Amino acid sequence: MTTCYFDAFSGIAGDMTVGALIDAGANGDAVIDCLNSLNLGATYRYEKTKRRGMAATKFHVDGGQQRDHRHLPHIAKIIEAASAISPLAQKNAIAIFIKLGEAEAHAHGIPMDRVHFHEVGAADSISDIVGACVAFELLGVDEIGCSPINVGSGLVETEHGTLPVPAPATAQLLINKPIYSKGPAMELTTPTGAAIVATLATHFGSLPAMSIRSTGLGAGTADFKAQANVLRAVIGERTAATEATSVNVLEANIDDASPQVLGYTMDRLFAAGALDVALQPIQMKKNRPGSLLSVIAKPEDTDVLAGIILRETTTIGLRITTAERRVAARRFINVDTPWGVVRMKVTAQGATPEYDDCRILAEAKGVPLKDVLAQAQFAYLKEF
Repeated sequence: MTTCYFDAFSGIAGDMTVGALIDAGANGDAVIDCLNSLNLGATYRYEKTKRRGMAATKFHVDGGQQRDHRHLPHIAKIIEAASAISPLAQKNAIAIFIKLGEAEAHAHGIPMDRVHFHEVGAADSISDIVGACVAFELLGVDEIGCSPINVGSGLVETEHGTLPVPAPATAQLLINKPIYSKGPAMELTTPTGAAIVATLATHFGSLPAMSIRSTGLGAGTADFKAQANVLRAVIGERTAATEATSVNVLEANIDDASPQVLGYTMDRLFAAGALDVALQPIQMKKNRPGSLLSVIAKPEDTDVLAGIILRETTTIGLRITTAERRVAARRFINVDTPWGVVRMKVTAQGATPEYDDCRILAEAKGVPLKDVLAQAQFAYLKEF
């Protein structure tokens, strides 16, 4: 599976995305040929440049039909009429504009059919989105991932006046996505860039385990003093190597909750997507016995899990830290027991029966759990 991973340490914009993909190996002339079939009256070019000494590719859209605004059906017709663009690239580009339309509708409190695009309906934004989708296909990308996104800070001038960064539509697009602010006080992530990854990326976090085929840097317009204004694209194949992911660790010291409440909270946290939950006894101030609740979470699940902790327990605060989680490569196989099928988790350290499978069989068949566990282990050893 070919993966494209974006390292958005200096934000992400549409032109940066296209530039990074061309720099990573997408045929820039083929991208331009496809964009010419949009008949927007624009001209396209890409050039090598530098940002803080780093060689990168800058993608340019010059001129083009200028419209006060375009509605979604009009943009979709422009894309669908471009015969040089594949059906897959057309589908992905239209999906990105639909995602943008939903964000704009929410930001302005209007129905989707009343949304009209200003900046993102211009020739350059249409070309950036379509160009990115064409470049993904040229690179044979099967899945897209993205780092936590640097959105910038300060204020940005828009058709709706001066707005705080991230702009309302950008913020809406990045709900449940990991973001932060670092560097110059300006907009680093545009609605176009946010829409591309919000629509097409399947995971956000650390670089996945992969064999790198190529990398590319897409240059932004400005050249900052403190950091290189580039978007990095890493293209490669997923591997079975040890997985390293970025996680958040949520902790709370609790000294006045019953064991039943803590057990219930643990179940709720797992149901909401927690990767792991642990309780351990601690001695707190004034010699009060208490419990340390620790939760390992995906960054995008942090707010939901924090809300559960604050709602279900008596704690009035919790700590959130970022950590790297390394997970051994694993796979699952099925084994037959006298009472049914059990999944076995197989790692380099050995094989372990899945507890939930064994518990369900034990309850359904009225047999001891320890017998189901033992039979599953025996079946694995006998067959493998």
